[in-house]
Amino acid sequence: MGVLYDYYRAADCEAAIVSPDFGRAEVRDLPDRPVFDGVDAKGIDPTVILARLIGFIRGVPWSSDLVDVVTLYPPPEGAPTTDEEWDALPEDSPYLDGPGIEELSTSVRDTLADVDDERLPELARQWTGIEEFRIGHVDSDYLLSLIESLVGLARRAKKEDQLLYCWVCA
Repeated sequence: MGVLYDYYRAADCEAAIVSPDFGRAEVRDLPDRPVFDGVDAKGIDPTVILARLIGFIRGVPWSSDLVDVVTLYPPPEGAPTTDEEWDALPEDSPYLDGPGIEELSTSVRDTLADVDDERLPELARQWTGIEEFRIGHVDSDYLLSLIESLVGLARRAKKEDQLLYCWVCA
């Protein structure tokens, strides 16, 4: 299985990292499980693949700084710093395979929230052509649906003065 990414909105950092072991796009009625307004984006990472979409929306070439993220979980201040510390981590440590939670910048939220709906089909066609999708032959209809979901999520987050977050698990 590949790496999973869920994009979601939350009121603040504390709310965003509640119960980090649970995905953010799944809707289940389980006791003590928080419910998030989220989008299952499967293998769409924020700094490469989502950043390519952000570049298309803004009309700029891709670069590694198009999507700024701040790691919230696992806490960066507790991360191993030496090879010995990395080697000593237990197999289930979130520092190894996640889960992880990253906060996306307001500029990413606003870029998605402010895009004109009429542009979405063309953006899906552009996004379909990126190198990262060539191996999996991703369908533009699927990407259009995903873009619509991400745009809707960003609009709800902006309306509520919330940020977007990305939950990731390998």
